[in-house]
Amino acid sequence: MRATHSKKVGTGSNKRPEKLNVHIRNSWRTNLQLIRSIGNMIGYKKSLSEWQCLSEVKMGRGSPIPPMLRRKIVEQYQKGVSQRKIAKSLKLSSSTVHNIIQRFRESGTISVRKGQGRKTILDARDLRALRRHCITYRNATVMEITTWAQEYFQKTLSVNTIHRAIRRCRLKLYRSKKKPYLNMIQKRRCFLWAKAHLKWTVAKWKTVLWSDESKFEVLFGKLGRHVIRTKEDKDNPSCYQRSVQKPASLMVWGCMSACGMGSLHIWKGTINAERYIQVLEQHMLPSRCCLFQGRPCIFQHDNARPHTASITTSWLRRRIRVLKWPA
Repeated sequence: MRATHSKKVGTGSNKRPEKLNVHIRNSWRTNLQLIRSIGNMIGYKKSLSEWQCLSEVKMGRGSPIPPMLRRKIVEQYQKGVSQRKIAKSLKLSSSTVHNIIQRFRESGTISVRKGQGRKTILDARDLRALRRHCITYRNATVMEITTWAQEYFQKTLSVNTIHRAIRRCRLKLYRSKKKPYLNMIQKRRCFLWAKAHLKWTVAKWKTVLWSDESKFEVLFGKLGRHVIRTKEDKDNPSCYQRSVQKPASLMVWGCMSACGMGSLHIWKGTINAERYIQVLEQHMLPSRCCLFQGRPCIFQHDNARPHTASITTSWLRRRIRVLKWPA
């Protein structure tokens, strides 16, 4: 019994080095394929001797033979060397050498035949139809495009497939820019205004006093739109978005010209024609005297309701020339 037990132990100890050698060979093949792929990425080309040394390790199924080694096989074949000797000298299989020589006989080239692979779900015609749909409906979501594509092409398509197809169409999803909307009447007014002032010189534009007002939210605004938290902190009060229905705000008016900056005025609440005239008297007229020093100038403001009121236009008509604004 003891002898039998010792024999089994000895047999197991003999198999262990064999398993270790197999593991080492597999890891060496994996590392060799990794080194070869990295070399192809950086453009490194091995010499024939290096490939001969590396060919001692059996390449994986489907691994292409380097063009330099293919060229060497064809050269030896044209010199009259047999296929068996070529395979033995280059340490390749006879079937590999036979396939390369047969392809050279048939086509006269040594290039690798392109593999078939899996065909794409959407062909070129489908991609053109998808591109036309995406350009027509630019604001559609990927889910809406996927639903349309499944009904139109009568194929089972996923959202990821449509994502890849959109990229193949040389399109990409972007966040749209924000721009004020202009109707056709406003666009025509802007065009006529630009055409009327096309011949203005730089000196003429330097005589313009530009003005505008803007509204600023004081307390909350748009703070808290994004927060850094864990999944469990969604109900933490510090992770909430602060928002109110009517946040406190301030109205700021200012003016400037090519000569420098004018005064800045801040007030609370809304503005009407009477309050706007007070702002012009207290801030616009002193800024004009400070910037232009008695020289003639042109005042510019937009077409807001307090600006186009009858009392405002009559007050401005007696004191300063106003630049007509298209919108």
